[in-house]
This record gives sequence, structure tokens and C-alpha cells, in this order.
Amino acid sequence: MPTTEPERVPGPAAARFPVVDPATGEAFDEAPDQQPDELDTVIDRAQRAWSGWRTDPAARTTALRTAADAVEAAGEDLARSLTREQGKPLAESYAEVARTAARLRYFADLAPRTRPIDDGRPVRSEIRWRSLGPVAAIVPWNFPLQLAAARFAPALAAGNTVVLKPSPFTPLATRMLGSVLTAVLPEDVLTVVTGREPLGARLVSHPGIRHVTFTGSVSTGRAVARAAAASLARVTLELGGNDAAVLLDDVDVEGIADRLFWAAFRNCGQVCMAVKRLYVPARLHADVVETLAQRARTVAVGPGLDPTTELGPVNNAPQLARVEDLTRQALADGARAAAGGHRLDGPGYFFAPTVLVDVPPDSPVVTREQFGPVLPVLPYRSLDEAVEAANGTGFGLGGSVWGTDLDRAEAVAERLDCGTAWVNHHAELSLAQPFAGVKDSGVGVAGGPWGLYGNLQPFVLHRPPEA
Repeated sequence: MPTTEPERVPGPAAARFPVVDPATGEAFDEAPDQQPDELDTVIDRAQRAWSGWRTDPAARTTALRTAADAVEAAGEDLARSLTREQGKPLAESYAEVARTAARLRYFADLAPRTRPIDDGRPVRSEIRWRSLGPVAAIVPWNFPLQLAAARFAPALAAGNTVVLKPSPFTPLATRMLGSVLTAVLPEDVLTVVTGREPLGARLVSHPGIRHVTFTGSVSTGRAVARAAAASLARVTLELGGNDAAVLLDDVDVEGIADRLFWAAFRNCGQVCMAVKRLYVPARLHADVVETLAQRARTVAVGPGLDPTTELGPVNNAPQLARVEDLTRQALADGARAAAGGHRLDGPGYFFAPTVLVDVPPDSPVVTREQFGPVLPVLPYRSLDEAVEAANGTGFGLGGSVWGTDLDRAEAVAERLDCGTAWVNHHAELSLAQPFAGVKDSGVGVAGGPWGLYGNLQPFVLHRPPEA
């Protein structure tokens, strides 16, 4: 007997929230505002998908390579979506998409190694590795795709499933990335959820989550750690930095000027490892300030979709207000703007690239992470004084030393209290190296094999020797 499907009565419209173009300050689209109670179903499905995903490493390798190909194929759409909601120049968005694909491809080819234990006993023992289960990945708005891949690629390669939550300021490109990936990955292995708080708080505290990986502020990171502790979930926290660069007295100022400028101002200064404080020998201070200020005054600032733009807007209104407040306070305390120092006229969240001098060393623009296009340049009279100042904050993500004598510069770099130090460049990372901060800059290690093993737990198997 034929049956008729019952008529479906439309329910209330799903909640959505606006997404703002930082180049205009106006909303141009919307994203789903998913509610905390929806996470029970999402995480339950991730738990069930884990049972199959964790069992076949060869299939994971193939799937992640295919996923990398799919990201590259969708590169133009992803890049344009990213620039529209994040603000960065389109060329930088293309580069971010490329790094996202590269990270998937890198981790596709990593696999944990079974290791024998040789402890002198007549027992055969091995260390093997097991995945953890569903992983929660929460990523910020400055590099939404790249930082998402830094979290989900090693987790997936290790055999975990992932629930990914982007920032409400940049949800669209991540949702598009999720659609690209879920089309080639097994169902529910990766799920993207979008929404405003308390969605993130519920995600990190959910008892079905076994590992929380988070990039964001120190205060939020502490809250994440407290919430995850309720279920004893593992945490990996990258909590930003206030990186110092120290110039030595033999530095070639003009020779390093462009590298140094972009180490501070790339992505409008919205880089956790950007140079955020610059320490310069007193006799070189005026030359360094003028060299950097000239670049700040002439760099092309504008909408990211404009091909002539070199520097885009600050991503969102709260962050713009923070940058304005820190700059205003520094100026009120006696600092002077050698370039910039103000918001630009017109629509959007544009702030003039700013070089500050005569800044009190205890000014918040020095001691806090400003995360914007503002660079304080501070003179020093002795190298010990510069190193002490560079190490004198609660942050310890990265740092750099710049000079002509590379051995001397390396010796100074070894004195910096941070997770990564560079000589004559800054914030350049390879996929194969560990990435971790000290002090308030984080807990746990990402990158390279360390990122893979951070998503695994050891399993030791003993058996008697053969008869």
C-alpha cells in the first residue's frame, strides 16, 4: 500500500548572527548561532565516528592527502571569503590557504612509532600509541584557516575526531573549509560549529571531549583549562605573546629594515609571534625609528580585496578599541608617535601603522600584547639591560636578535626566555619544528611530531619471551 510522507511544518528559524567586513564596518553575511545543547548530538556523533577512524592508519593517510588536494582546489573561494571577513590582503589569504593544505599533507605522512623497551628484563615490552577520542579545537580570528589546520591536522592524523569552533568574527571561511573537508573525509570525523558564547564554554567543558586545543588570550586560556579540568581532558593552549626584538650595535639598519618592519606589522600586527617591542642601542635609536617610520608612513593601507593593499584593517571593533586605548594611554604618558598614532578617517577598522618613541618602559603598550599595528621602539645602554627588559614580561612565545656577528647574536638569542628565538628574522616556522611558549604564553607543544604525539596516549604492552 503506498504511503505518503507527512507534511513537514516549518519550525522557528534557526538563530544566526551577523558577520562584519572589517574594511567597511558593516555586516555582509550571517552564520549559524548554534546553541550549547546542540553539542550533545555533535559530540556523540564524533564519538561514534572515532571507532572507525582510529583503526586504519593507511586510510587516514589517504584521506588527509585527498583533503589537502581538495583545499587547494577550493583555494580561490576560500581566500576571498577569508579576506572578506578577516581583512588581510588577498595575497596573504592565498598563502594561508596554501599553508592549510601543506599542514594536512605533512601530517598525513606522519605516523607514531612503536618502540621496544630495553630494560634488561627477560620480558618483551613495547610502547604503542592510541588516539584520545573527540578533540575540541577553538581557534581565533587572526589566522582562522591556518590555525584551524594546526589543531585539526595532527589530531586527525593521530586517529582522533575533531569538533572545530572558529571565532564568531571569522566563521565563514572556516565553515567553507569544513564543507570542503567533510566532502572527502568520513562522516562526522570533522565537524565545524559556529556560534557565540556560551557555545565555546560548553564545548571545552563537555564530558565527551578528551583533548581541548585552544589558541587565544591568557585570561580565556585559563578559563579553558579550568573548564577542561572537570573531565580531566588534556589541554594544549597557545596563549599569545609579547615578542621582543633586540638589535645589536653592529646591526645593518637599512639591510634589515624591511624584514623587521614586516615582522612587526604583517597581518596588521595581528600575529601572536609578531615583534611587539623593539630594543635598540641608544646611538642607533634615531636611525632605526626614522627608517621604520618612513615605511609606516608609505605602506599602502586599504581593503584586502584591493590588489594594491599591503596592510589591511584591524579585524574587529573591540580589537580596534584596544589598540586605540593602548596608544592613547602611551601618548598621554609622554610617548610620541614618529608615525601614525591614530585611527584612519573613513569606514572600517583602519588604524595608521604606528611607531612610538619616548615610551615609558612600564607603559601597557610595552607590557601587554597590543595585537595591532603599533610598535614601541625603546633605547638601551647595555646589552644586559636589553635582555632583562626583553625577558621582563609574563609572556614567552618568541623573540629575536639582529646583528652582523651571527655567533654573538646567537649567544644573545640563547638568553631570551621564550619558546623560539630567531637571528636576523622573526616568526618564521617550519611544519617540522615544535612550537611552544613558556610562562603565560602556553601549555603543551604543537607542530612537527610533537604535535602528533600530543594527540596520542602511550599504551605499554608486555609479553613473556618466546619459549
